[in-house]
Amino acid sequence: MKQMIYLDHAATTAVRPEVLDAMIPYFSQKYGNPSSIYDFASISKTALRTARNAVASLIGADERDVYFTGGGSEADNWAIKCCAESYSSKGRHIITSKIEHHAVLYTCQYLERCGYTVTYLTPNELGIITPQALQAAIRPDTILVSIMTANNEIGTIQPIQKLGQICKEHNILFHTDAVQALGQISLDVKQMNIDLLSGSAHKLQGPKGVGCLYIRPGISIGPLIHGGGQERHRRAGTENVPGIVGFGKAAELALTHMDEKSEKEKKLRDYFIQSVLERIPFSRLNGCPKNRLPGNVNFSFQFIDGESLLIMLDMEGICASSGSACTSGSVDPSHVLTAIGLPDEIARGSIRFTIGEENTKEEIDYVIDKLDSIISRLRSMNPVYQTFTSKSR
Repeated sequence: MKQMIYLDHAATTAVRPEVLDAMIPYFSQKYGNPSSIYDFASISKTALRTARNAVASLIGADERDVYFTGGGSEADNWAIKCCAESYSSKGRHIITSKIEHHAVLYTCQYLERCGYTVTYLTPNELGIITPQALQAAIRPDTILVSIMTANNEIGTIQPIQKLGQICKEHNILFHTDAVQALGQISLDVKQMNIDLLSGSAHKLQGPKGVGCLYIRPGISIGPLIHGGGQERHRRAGTENVPGIVGFGKAAELALTHMDEKSEKEKKLRDYFIQSVLERIPFSRLNGCPKNRLPGNVNFSFQFIDGESLLIMLDMEGICASSGSACTSGSVDPSHVLTAIGLPDEIARGSIRFTIGEENTKEEIDYVIDKLDSIISRLRSMNPVYQTFTSKSR
């Protein structure tokens, strides 16, 4: 098998060996149902408490305010749908942004069909939702604002604390989809004025199929999934004990190694960005140059098709993405890139690389070399590029 260079950590990450080791006993040795009352079940119950505390510590929350879900999409749906239902007597207006993950956008579109009104804020050219834009959109009947902590495609980190403060001043609930930010940057739900926060384990080297929702004390929302009394009667269904244990261990490791990991990824990210922009003509960086996730690199290359570039990179053993993994196969340009003002022809020539702590400078150099040669090859077959360059001579 040829060498693989994995640069798609925003799509998913490999489970860390320590995480897998922590999970394994709960599949076949410590398999008790935590809702049962005998001693054997208490082993699983204790493991859930330990994991809940680890996830809570990662976001500066109290253990009792973290609820486990089947993933980030479920957490987003729960937060938005159930807040809308529970607070509909106060109003039926919701604010979000045009660059949210589809778990948020499609949920808001569903609520529009149910009679709610949704305002979709437009970001600036760097992908930032400004406090001024949020302030201007608030109405007397606004009950919920949902803005992601950091964008999954272009990596831009939002001014969450300021946005949350505005919501607090207007007595509006503030939810943030922190799936991409969790374990990557420092988060504190209390300091950042966050009422609800969604997270997912598989973005921080935990298992797939498990996530969380933080709910600030005093917020009265019902369950999205009805049934048993698990998760303190807020999320029915027997808990995924091995997955939750893995989430807890991944959260613990992320908190311990965050500064070191972030510093390494930032150095590789900045080197990657500078090298490509200097070496490959008609390229541009998408998103905020500095205030972005440590490992995120998103380029647009004019006069090429991003999907063709991805296929040719894959032939060289390089894993990257043209956007969110949840929308792969779509023929439409990224909704994030069009929202920040890129024309379709440039947005279609975009590609996202997301660096992990295991990546090396040698790998980045290899990718840059392959990018240069593949883009040159693709442009040589593009009549629009040939016409453009002939006119420029």
